[in-house]
Amino acid sequence: MAQSKKKDSAPPTVQYFAAVLRLLRERAGLTQDELGALMNYTGSAVSAVETCAKPPTDEFIDAAEKALDAGGLLRSAIKYLRLERYPVYFQGFVQLEQEAVAVSSYCTQVIDGLLQTKDYARALLKSAYPPFEEEELEQLVEARIDRRALLTRKPMALIHTIIDEAALRREIGGSEVARAQLRHLIEYAQLPNVTIQVMPLSRAEHAGLLGPMKLIETPDATTLAYMESNGESTLLSKPDRVSPLTRRYAMMRTQALGPEESQNFIEQLMGER
Repeated sequence: MAQSKKKDSAPPTVQYFAAVLRLLRERAGLTQDELGALMNYTGSAVSAVETCAKPPTDEFIDAAEKALDAGGLLRSAIKYLRLERYPVYFQGFVQLEQEAVAVSSYCTQVIDGLLQTKDYARALLKSAYPPFEEEELEQLVEARIDRRALLTRKPMALIHTIIDEAALRREIGGSEVARAQLRHLIEYAQLPNVTIQVMPLSRAEHAGLLGPMKLIETPDATTLAYMESNGESTLLSKPDRVSPLTRRYAMMRTQALGPEESQNFIEQLMGER
């Protein structure tokens, strides 16, 4: 009964993958233990996926694909199952982000998720209230780290981020985690497709005071705007709504420190910790 309840509550994509895995396993005449042995997993791990007690990881899917010679049927589910690791309000944005030719963001409280270290992301997600279950927390951390694929994707995507000084000074996870996060930003700023600028607190009045935002340029040259707060999100596509935000962001780029100044600023903050 408990397994049935768990299965019914699982996302449809997870349920579908479980059903396909079971059908392919049975067609191959394998028990769960036998399939697990071929995959270097336990039979109980296979059972957990087939009953939707646990969602499959990318590694599990690859192993099942090879063991069952599935012809790409199982592996093709990876990008859809990855979406289930994200909060519902964020899933649509993730799809757009991974296909974007350019992503521009302004961060006010925390570092952009694309540029977070695993320790920083974990500390940040641990601060959520109500708190996440440990398993859910780790799933969200891994999902956030998976987004980094955009930074080194081919064809190359252009990434531009303006980070408020307050976000850089906030020691999420403690001084060592925060310092490692700053070092991480400097490393990513060396990539030819990544630009990081700092909005200093000394710039008391600037165009970004109304709050954080993201701008996405899609492959068909359409610009979209995305904003979120307290578990709610807004995606704007109408040109008359997006245009003021693109102009606002352009102004912010002129008001923030330049890329080289910003890198020097971040290095100075590292020295203070």
